[in-house]
Amino acid sequence: MEAIILLGGPGAGKGTLAEVLKKQTAYLHVSTGDMLRAALKSGSDVGLEAKSYMESGALVPDSVILKIIKERIEQDSADAKFMFDGFPRTIEQAEGLQTLFAELGGTISHVFNLIVPRETLLSRLTGRRLCKDCGAVYHVVNMPAKQEGVCDVDGGELYQRPDDCEETILNRLEVYEKQTAPLIDYYQQQGLLRDIAAGGAISETEASVLAELN
Repeated sequence: MEAIILLGGPGAGKGTLAEVLKKQTAYLHVSTGDMLRAALKSGSDVGLEAKSYMESGALVPDSVILKIIKERIEQDSADAKFMFDGFPRTIEQAEGLQTLFAELGGTISHVFNLIVPRETLLSRLTGRRLCKDCGAVYHVVNMPAKQEGVCDVDGGELYQRPDDCEETILNRLEVYEKQTAPLIDYYQQQGLLRDIAAGGAISETEASVLAELN
């Protein structure tokens, strides 16, 4: 059993890269959000435990998240390969994940730190537009609608989410950098961290990651 981890701030392209790698490699893309929803839906013991926290308005603790991850990865064979996107976020979560894989006889082989210049992140995130009716996603530069402000799919009005404004994004980036800096040091000390320039086309990022994996 093996895992890789994708680290990167908002707009770094973790989700897009994960989708590409999923098609090109044997890695299974696992997202803690998806696993949490599946656990809640299944009504398993750990799902009910998570539900009790959520219903009281509390954050689901790391110990429960790690139980959910364990329940998920044990569904696959012992030689399965996993790709974590956006987890872990803290040293405590990283240590818990490391311990979990060690208990299951697996390893975390690579941690990819997607590095994107701040101005590129701002351009990516502030340019995002969504359709009010169907939720289709556009970008004013990278993927514009045929007619400005109008959805190609259903003619709905396109809008910018409040959390995609520049001030909010700068705040999100600051929070991410403060939160993740210790995590980057942690994986660097273990010799697992690989810095990947991810400010260009997704094909370039993919090629860099595949070169490291091979």
